[in-house]
Amino acid sequence: MKIGFIGLGNMGGPMAANLARAGHEVWVFDLVRAHIDEAVAAGCHGAVDAASALDGCAAAISMLPAGEHVRGLWLEQARLSAMPAGALVIDCSTIDVASARAVGEAARERGLRFVDAPVSGGTAGARAGTLTFIMGGEATDVEAAKAVLAPMGQSLLHAGPLGAGQIAKMCNNMLLAIHMAGTAEALALGVREGLDPAVLSAIMGKSSGNNWSLERYNPWPGVMENAPASRGYQGGFMTRLMVKDLGLAMALAEHAKSPVPLGALARSLFLLHAQGGFEALDFSSIQQLYGGQIEGGKG
Repeated sequence: MKIGFIGLGNMGGPMAANLARAGHEVWVFDLVRAHIDEAVAAGCHGAVDAASALDGCAAAISMLPAGEHVRGLWLEQARLSAMPAGALVIDCSTIDVASARAVGEAARERGLRFVDAPVSGGTAGARAGTLTFIMGGEATDVEAAKAVLAPMGQSLLHAGPLGAGQIAKMCNNMLLAIHMAGTAEALALGVREGLDPAVLSAIMGKSSGNNWSLERYNPWPGVMENAPASRGYQGGFMTRLMVKDLGLAMALAEHAKSPVPLGALARSLFLLHAQGGFEALDFSSIQQLYGGQIEGGKG
């Protein structure tokens, strides 16, 4: 299948490479030329602009930082018009529900199919092709999207109608922020009282405090070899993006009139952390907020 892919950052680049490895003809574009070059080296075809990347494609995927970028690509730049009738547009960005629905409705008006499909699994999952895709859209469109997304993901989940993927992703990331902050807090307490962070992690990992942050994405440097914490918090999910996602969750909570006291506290913690000079580091660097004994960062 000929697939256009727009947005080749820490997540998008490995995702496009996995599509190419699966035998698809993948045309890519990103505002950073080096990202295009990396994708070409992985088997993709580089395009001079977004319209060229999308021209004649049966499917297109966008992986962009925020709703304004998604709207800019598909609505303001009118890139939907570059797609042939009946083509499938999949937006894998994490954005506000209104933007996802606006792009989806515009796509349908032009005779295109649209699925909002934000991802979970981090950069490691993007490289390994084991991401979770959380999809919103018509059932038939979601089924078509699964064939495109399969080389990049291990779990392909249908959350509900258009926009539902974004709602589920916001709930998930709010919970992620809460248990990452809690994990960092518990580790700092134990280390201050003389415990080895690896030993404490192993104990909590076999106890009722176990969670994904502790078991798969440990925030303490050196405890988990492949976690961002063990490479200077580089190359993961940036703190500023977590702050952005938590802002989306707070707006969603206000719309739903749903109390989210822990989510609001987590947003304050990550915002404070970002303003301390850690916004470009992986969000697990929140560990640094709990003690200066850990090397790295700017705070």
